[in-house]
Parts: sequence; C-alpha cells; structure tokens
Amino acid sequence: MHRFNPSFKLLLFLPAIAFLLVTALPFQAAASDDIDQLKQEVKTLQEKIEKLEKKSSWNEDDIEDLSKRVDKTEMHTASDKVSFSIDFRTKAESIHYNDLRRAPEALVGAFFTPVSMGGFNGATLTQIQTAIGGMEAAGMVPPVEKYDPDNNIIYTNKFRLNMKAILNPHVNFAGRLAAYKVFGDSTGVKFNQGSLGDVTFDGTTSSLPNGDTIRLERAYLVYESDIGDNVNWHLSLGRRPSTEGPPLEYGNYDLVGGSPMAQIINWQFDGASLGFNFGDAIGVPGASFKLCYGVGFENDYGNSTTLGYNGSDLTDVHLFGFISNLYNNETTRLMLNYAHAWDVTDGFTGLTVMPFIPSINPDGTYSFTQNSGGFISRMEPSTNIGDWDAATLLLSSNIEVDTGSDNEGIDWFINGAWSHTNPSQVSKNPFYEIMGMGLLSSNGKLKERDGYSIYAGTLLPMPFKGRLGLEYNWGSKYWFNFTGAEDSLIGSKLAARGQVYEAYYIQPIYNHNFFAKIGSQYYNYEYTGSGNPLGEPVKINEMTALDALNPVADKVWNYYASVTFRF
Repeated sequence: MHRFNPSFKLLLFLPAIAFLLVTALPFQAAASDDIDQLKQEVKTLQEKIEKLEKKSSWNEDDIEDLSKRVDKTEMHTASDKVSFSIDFRTKAESIHYNDLRRAPEALVGAFFTPVSMGGFNGATLTQIQTAIGGMEAAGMVPPVEKYDPDNNIIYTNKFRLNMKAILNPHVNFAGRLAAYKVFGDSTGVKFNQGSLGDVTFDGTTSSLPNGDTIRLERAYLVYESDIGDNVNWHLSLGRRPSTEGPPLEYGNYDLVGGSPMAQIINWQFDGASLGFNFGDAIGVPGASFKLCYGVGFENDYGNSTTLGYNGSDLTDVHLFGFISNLYNNETTRLMLNYAHAWDVTDGFTGLTVMPFIPSINPDGTYSFTQNSGGFISRMEPSTNIGDWDAATLLLSSNIEVDTGSDNEGIDWFINGAWSHTNPSQVSKNPFYEIMGMGLLSSNGKLKERDGYSIYAGTLLPMPFKGRLGLEYNWGSKYWFNFTGAEDSLIGSKLAARGQVYEAYYIQPIYNHNFFAKIGSQYYNYEYTGSGNPLGEPVKINEMTALDALNPVADKVWNYYASVTFRF
C-alpha cells in the first residue's frame, strides 16, 4: 500500500493557501474590516501550521482512508492514457575469430559437379550417402581449412519504444516496438552459417540486427484480480515478454526484462500465461507460480505446405511450461523454470542467404545450385524432428557493502540448467537428409540426449558508482536451448557448447538512465552446432570437412563499448 505523510503535504500547501487568500482579493474592494478578517484567517492558518509541526504521528485509520482515496485519484489521472518510454543504445564492437573451420573448395565443389564426373549433382540420396560413407571409410575426407576472419569495427544502433496503458486496477496493456540496425546495412537478412541466428524469422526479428525496420517485439494485455486478501492472480494474452529474462538484467544494468529465464528461453513468441502470487498467504516472500503457453511455429498459414501440395505432414510447434519464484524478498531470489516443446521442427519460416541451395528433382535425384549472387531464400521447415525439455534453477542475491559512499552492494548469481532431446525422425530437408540429421543426431541414429549448462556471475561496486561485472557460462556436448534471440553478433553465449568468459565495466552518468559500458567476451567452443538442434555435435579438434559444410567457430574474441539512454 502506498503511504505518504499528510502533515508534510499540508505544510507545503498551507503557506501557499494563505498567500492566495491575502493577494487574490481586489485591492479596491478590501474594506478595513475585511483586512482584519484576512489577518485573523492568516493567524489561524499559522496556528494550524505550528500544531502540525508539533504533531509527530497521525491516526493510522485516517492515513489509510486518505491514502486509498488519493491513490485512486492519482492512478486515474496518471494512467488514463498510453505512457511511452525510450530505450536507445549505440554500440561499437571488434570481433576476431581464431581458427574458424570450413570445408575446402574441393569438397564443396563436389555438390555442384555432375554425378557423371564424380560429383553429387544429379545423384540419388542413396548414391550420395554411399559415396560419403565410402570417403569416410577410406579416410579420403579432406581436412578442414582454418582461417582467422576479423571484423575490426562494427557499429549498431538499438532503439526500443515501450508502451504502457492502465485501464483500471484490473486491466492493463504493455507493448514494445523495436529497431536494431548495423551501421551501413539495411537488408535485414544475413548470410547463413548454419545457426538459427542466421535466419530472419519470428523468434529473432527484433532482437538481432534486422535493418531499419520497426517491428513489433511485444504486445500483451493483462487481467489481474485478488482471491481474498493474500492471493493475486493474473491472465495475460499476446506477444510475450519472452526475451532478456533473469539473470540478464545484471549485464543490462536494468530491471528484469522478461519472464522466461534466459538460460533456456530467449526467444520471441506469441502465447498466454496464467499466474498466481501467494507469498503473503503461505508466509514465503514473493512466492509465485505461473503457467506459460506459446506457439513456436504455425504451419497452416503462409507456408507452401498450407494446401498440402507437397504432401507434408508437418504440424505446429507448441510450448508449455511454468515459472516459479520459490523465494524472493527483493534481495535474495530463488527461481525455477521448466519448459517442454512438442514436435520441434528442422527450422523456422524466415529469410536468409544460403551458400548453395539443394532441391529434389521429380525423378528423386538431387540438384545443388551455388548461390554466387547472394540471393535471398525463403526458408521453411520440412519435418517435425522430436520433442525438447529443459529446466533451470537460479539463485541470486545482493550483499550490502559499507564503503562510506552510496553504492549498490555486491550482486551475484548462479544458474544451473538441464536439457533433454527426444528425436522422432530424420529431417526431410534435402541438405540435412543427406547427412541423416535429426534432433542432435546424425547418420540416421536417433538417440535421446541430455545436456547441461552452468551460468554464474557477479557485479562489484567501484568508484563513482561504477559496476565491475564478471560472468562465466559452460555448456556440455548435447546442451541445447532456445536462446537464438540473445543480443549478440556472434551467437548466443548461453547456447555455447563450451565456455564463454565475459568481463565488463558499467559507469553511470545519470543513474540507470544514461550510462556507458565497456567489456570483452571470449568464446571457447568445444563442440560443433551450438544453438542448432540438427546434427550430432562433434568435438571441434576431431571434426572433418563434412562437419564444416557451414563454417564452424572455434575461438572468438569480442571487444565492445556502448552508451545507453533510457527515458
């Protein structure tokens, strides 16, 4: 309940009222008896002020009643409109790859060479798979090529317009429009290197650089009410606040940005949630439980499979899960998040630039066309490849530190996660089918897999209210999450099958509204395919050229500096 000190407000306003009473009357109409009366009124007001100054406390019932009436009026005045806020960041990055691996031209060229000349173009699936198997058995697969590409400097602007509207104490709306642009680029479509982040699709459009287009990142309504005095419930529908969830708020120097925990889901989607806040009822601070539902892919609208021309049995992708605050006293927090996805597909509808395009001819043979002109392809999934489960537990806290100056103490967090994949069939996409790829599977060998991840970090107080952040995360061989919308030009660090180290320094210029940040990231990948559901992960130092038809990163350094404005 919002509280205020009535005596303080009256102390502010009574002198002003007295001044108005003295000066507001026309001078020419003020007779002497009127002046005497005004003097008496001023004296009375001064006596009241003196009494208020001496009064140390108010009756609790009076304050509660006044607070309820004033709070209702203030909320009505302030919220009967849409309020807007701006979040703008400009950033410079320097990205350096060490030992990026790719297949040699001789192997890639085999896909464009006619079968009559010893290539794969025009061969059947069986012929291609037999040829590849023979090359592996005979040790004739060429070694990978390594090179060290650099992007010495790349600039981005990220703009977000937040919207909020409160109809009454029960109904409100929130939304966000966003644009994320690389300096000097407005195509909105990337060259495909085998990652989900290389495809411009529904789950990432606002969270990764996408040209100069303003897009709808969030739009949802919330209905909330009380069940008795100590339990609150809410129902929410729309485009979800499903990106930048805990604990990314530390590095963003912001409040919690979304609902799902970022270690397993950082992905834009549409859906619904039903939540209950019951901490006061059970005596556990901040205790809550929320059911979440989302649609990851809609097959029967806008896709080539809609009218069944290609005979596809592809079905929609649905997600369900829950988020629970097990404990949250505003200083220490313990959160649990579980999610399940049915019928995960071998991709999502979107746009990308493919290095070459495979297709199946009417006679069942395969054709491969080299995309030497950089033409944009519309990608569509072709197969439901299995189910996915994930869970994560977060513990975070703040330790007060007496440094003799105003600071935010020491923040720290540790996050553990588990993922499980249950493949159902091999992808029917011509490119993936050649390699027998399914959900974390290759060569047609479909097996259930468990993956694990750890994410930890701390923020330390520094002079001039600065913050020094240190973060570390690790992912196992079969770790897989849906974090393709993580704000990164390299790729989601929380999806890495390997290790990522990050250090950064945040210097507030004007509170949390205007601040600068500098930092560095070091990616040390151990296995291929980070963030990709397709294919058996292979240890990078043991991979062959067949594992590098799309480039594979080994080690990456990223140095960055940014300035953020919020208002």
